[in-house]
Amino acid sequence: MCGFVGFTHIHMREDGSEVIRKMADAISHRGPDSDGVYVDDQVAFGFRRLSIIDLSDVAKQPMFNENEDIVLVFNGEIYNFQALREVLIEKGHQFHSHTDSEVILHGYEEYGVEILNHLRGMFAFSIWDTKKKRLFIARDFFGIKPLYYTQNTQDGALLFGSEIKSFLQYPEFNKELNKDALRPYLTFQYSSMEETFFKGVYKLKPAHYMLFEQGEITIKPYWHNTFKMEPNNLEKNVEQIKEILKESVAYHKISDVKVGSFLSGGIDSSYITALLKPDKTFSVGFEEYEAMFNETHLAEELSNILGIENHKKIITADECFDKLPIIQYHMDEPQSNPSSVPLYFLSELAREHVTVVLSGEGADEIFGGYPWYQNSPAIDTYEKVPFGLRKALSNVAKKMPKNKVTSFIVKGGLPVEEKFIGEAKVFDEADAMALLKPAYQKGPTVRSITQKVYDEVKNEDDLTKMQYLDLHLWLPGDILLKADKMSMAHSLELRVPFLDKEVMQFAAKLPSNQRVNRENTKYALRVAAHEILPEAWAKRPKLGFPVPIKYWMKEEKYYNQIKKVFEAPQAGEFFDQTLLMQYLDAHYKGVKNHARYIWTTYVFLIWHQQFFGGDQ
Repeated sequence: MCGFVGFTHIHMREDGSEVIRKMADAISHRGPDSDGVYVDDQVAFGFRRLSIIDLSDVAKQPMFNENEDIVLVFNGEIYNFQALREVLIEKGHQFHSHTDSEVILHGYEEYGVEILNHLRGMFAFSIWDTKKKRLFIARDFFGIKPLYYTQNTQDGALLFGSEIKSFLQYPEFNKELNKDALRPYLTFQYSSMEETFFKGVYKLKPAHYMLFEQGEITIKPYWHNTFKMEPNNLEKNVEQIKEILKESVAYHKISDVKVGSFLSGGIDSSYITALLKPDKTFSVGFEEYEAMFNETHLAEELSNILGIENHKKIITADECFDKLPIIQYHMDEPQSNPSSVPLYFLSELAREHVTVVLSGEGADEIFGGYPWYQNSPAIDTYEKVPFGLRKALSNVAKKMPKNKVTSFIVKGGLPVEEKFIGEAKVFDEADAMALLKPAYQKGPTVRSITQKVYDEVKNEDDLTKMQYLDLHLWLPGDILLKADKMSMAHSLELRVPFLDKEVMQFAAKLPSNQRVNRENTKYALRVAAHEILPEAWAKRPKLGFPVPIKYWMKEEKYYNQIKKVFEAPQAGEFFDQTLLMQYLDAHYKGVKNHARYIWTTYVFLIWHQQFFGGDQ
């Protein structure tokens, strides 16, 4: 795993070599082992390497083909590179290294952009074809690896790379806040639009590629991770889950450096750990809240059962607040998922012992693991009432005082497209609008963002619609982004075996009742995991990565720390400060739990200070 940056510089007024080195140095945490640049009269590439496969100098990037007329920079891992290498050798290609990087290079020579259909892995890469004068940029199937681009430059250059912060080193880059991004962020807790919080800077969508030729950008999809259910008995599907995950973990453990795994008390990381059998596992918990926010004892217990050495760290509130600015700096955009904080410390702990870790991200989205996906018995019963009658009752209940009963009736009369926006929902839109200053109220509505995704699965059942939405918004926008940024902050490669193309294609065939049913979520996966995990682990309900922010905010020290930020002039640019303080005071006094409202706005202000508050 590494990091790269590049730009087109036909009209550049400064020395391209010096600029590209500064841009690459801004992401040196992604690759501390070596660096490299390529500059010609049209394109510049900068690269930072974290050595994982083939540790020799011949594996350095930028990498060239035999004729040196095709140049590659690549971040990620291609897990089927050895088989592809043999095929390409048979076709006459000559290899000078044993890297997966060179497979992409020669694969492009052989297949052109169709190389994407041959790859199995996580990746973001850029290829400059000097003969065709064509720039080819691509991002992996799920969005495991980040990739940004912009033409918001004074000289018309196209910038692209692994992290936005490298763009700030380009002298002609126009650093502007995207005012439209704040409104949806307050509800989603992450940057949910293609355009980022930096105006004119975009994310290349997962499973898409970009061609830049003759000054024109063309962006196309190359793969669709859709669900195509096929009838099959549970026993047969469970056996296939076992085989395909065993194969995926075998691919994901290929490395020339030490490999470990993250381990919580849940089924996902536990199953991966049991299949991997690493030498070391890593887990974190929170000081003073061990009873509620600490799974390290479960991780240690499973590690002992499997004969694995477990390393754990107990985090303090002081550590979390002290590191929040650097965490938001590494995120590039504001991201208020509280689990980003422990993930930062977990990655720091793991990097003391290994260079690669396997983790359990993605299992919930593809196998159906979130509590939202499972109706309560009451909802199941209520949904037997004709939808027309439920909708009419819902409209009446909306006008009544809000309580558990009216909320139930309202929810029961809404189609899934209107009640589910993904796994995160912080601010109600009305509350967000009331808090925002007028200049920041013009961003897109939540419904306008989710409806584009829902439109692609109009004829599917509700469960499939929810999973599909999470696969396309929540997973790349929140889960995978924080996994990449928090691990790479410590030069640690994080791999996610559940998010393998072959695993997804199988999981997409599972009938809905083998994903979620009355008995449990991730039902078929749990049955498969039970073969190698104790029953308590295979059946344990999802816990997530809980963080005691609501308790911290009731402590005077942290209340005052947040209050100082909320009362500063900077906050008044974006928010109604009186309302902001009402949320904080009510929470501090125990009147109402406003923890997520407070944390989400606080995180944004900390992020803004990092990137727009003066010297970086």
